[in-house]
Amino acid sequence: MMISNAGTERHLGRHPAETPPAMLRERIAGRQAWRRDTLTAADWTVAIPPDCLAELRAALADMRHNPLPLFLLDPDDFALDACRSLMGRVRAMLDDGIMFAVLDRLPMGEMSRDESVMLYWLLASLVARPVAQKLDGTMVYVVRDTGAVLAPGSGIRPTVTNVDLTFHNDNSYNQAPPDYVALFCQQRAREGGISRVMSVATVHNELLAQPALLARLYRPFWYDRHREHAPDEPTTFAAPVFEYDGRLKARLALLEIAGGYTLRDATMDGETQAALAAVRAVFERPELRVELDFQPGQIQLVNNRATGHARTNFIDHEAPEQRRQLVRLWLRDHGARGYRG
Repeated sequence: MMISNAGTERHLGRHPAETPPAMLRERIAGRQAWRRDTLTAADWTVAIPPDCLAELRAALADMRHNPLPLFLLDPDDFALDACRSLMGRVRAMLDDGIMFAVLDRLPMGEMSRDESVMLYWLLASLVARPVAQKLDGTMVYVVRDTGAVLAPGSGIRPTVTNVDLTFHNDNSYNQAPPDYVALFCQQRAREGGISRVMSVATVHNELLAQPALLARLYRPFWYDRHREHAPDEPTTFAAPVFEYDGRLKARLALLEIAGGYTLRDATMDGETQAALAAVRAVFERPELRVELDFQPGQIQLVNNRATGHARTNFIDHEAPEQRRQLVRLWLRDHGARGYRG
């Protein structure tokens, strides 16, 4: 159930006559609700086999001979049968498996960075349609430390800093978050910047022991919209952390929630603070997460509403060409391709 900003004051105050949202009250079983000790690297690693690499090399040769802008590249215009089968397997992992995968890997030494993004675009497009990541229509987002400093309402996203990013779901502060998030590693940091993932189902299972606080997480919170809105629109967005419509979905974004309340000059009540603290405590449990040794050429894909992903803080190289750089795509087959969805 999505809650619009209309009447948000009443929603956040929880009017006595308001119908409680649908809430999942049972444990989730199966592969989706994994813990660290139930997985090995073989469960999430998907090797790019030789026939797929041959198709990608042929596609790259074609693109070099007949160049096109990135956004015009369509998998249907290339012979990618093996790649299509491979990415169908990845899509199944994201929808009905452990909800994340690491594709291993593009041969970076055979191509320029721009060319590697072209092949990445084709592979990701075989999972779902790339969509805009900003209101200005930005489709490809470079994750790189710019030296910017975070502040509520500044429009600066944590992805362009080197700070620790706690577990989150991308674009939780918008009506239409992506269904899948893809991250392509082009260069690692000198130290740190470790990628982490955690199952939303597992987070929810751990919170079942605190039903009152879990119920609060099904009611709306304020989120900082990072200035991705028209000048006459609110700077904040209201939505619950958890939604259940037969499948559990999350909007984990503790940093944006804190920023949202700051922008509203609103004080969190005790129940709200306790609910968020309970989520944070689950995030801090290492036995519930997987850490990924993300290498250049690898592509990490997650089911965005079912997997929280995070990154530790990092120290970068001095040389600009050696600085940590990931390339992010948001993927969604439904709605419009624009940021508003």
